[in-house]
Amino acid sequence: MTDSLLDDVKALLDKDFGDDRILKQICRACENDEVISNYERNYVRKLAEKYLGRRPEVVQTPTPVEEKLIIPDVVIPETPTIQKIQTLQPPPQRISSSTLKNSKLLLGIGGVALVIIIAVAASFNGGSDVISTNPISDTLSIQTDLSSYDKKDIISISGVSDTTGVVNLSIENKNNELVWAEQVSLKSNGQYSTLAIAGGPGWESSGTYTIYMDNGIETKSNTFSFTA
Repeated sequence: MTDSLLDDVKALLDKDFGDDRILKQICRACENDEVISNYERNYVRKLAEKYLGRRPEVVQTPTPVEEKLIIPDVVIPETPTIQKIQTLQPPPQRISSSTLKNSKLLLGIGGVALVIIIAVAASFNGGSDVISTNPISDTLSIQTDLSSYDKKDIISISGVSDTTGVVNLSIENKNNELVWAEQVSLKSNGQYSTLAIAGGPGWESSGTYTIYMDNGIETKSNTFSFTA
């Protein structure tokens, strides 16, 4: 299927039919074995039927009994219920002056011991830092190739997930209305990528648009600006 799609794209480019920028982007995705969206496949198929004499695909119409509205499963992460627990606090106890003196003495001894332990540890480590923090690697991400787009621009989407199978991608406009969605398969290393075209229903207004990635366990989001 990808080979025939690549042949059609090259033929359309040779004959100067369609949008060169979109066709070159699809050609590059075919040659690099990247994910090609259904929008782009339909775009090439319609041009091939119109200019290359391709026969339109015959889609079998299901009988009324077979017609069903298929809604993809969307897994909503469970939000743990936070319960407020009231505890009865006992009345404050009176602390004698002798107890306070003993506490201060113990704290002073403990502080001196802690300083000695830190100094000894520093000497064994050759003066290196006693405490070292390791940054947590980002195992869930989504990003676009640019931070802003104009109408009909191609949006390159990529990221990584620590799950397997597929992830659900979507874009909402500044009014929180869904303007694009696609389910993308994850590669063996957890990475994913796809393309979207900035345009169509819901893209009439300029503003900040939000892109989401849901892997069935948690959701990640990012934003970009769009100029209609």
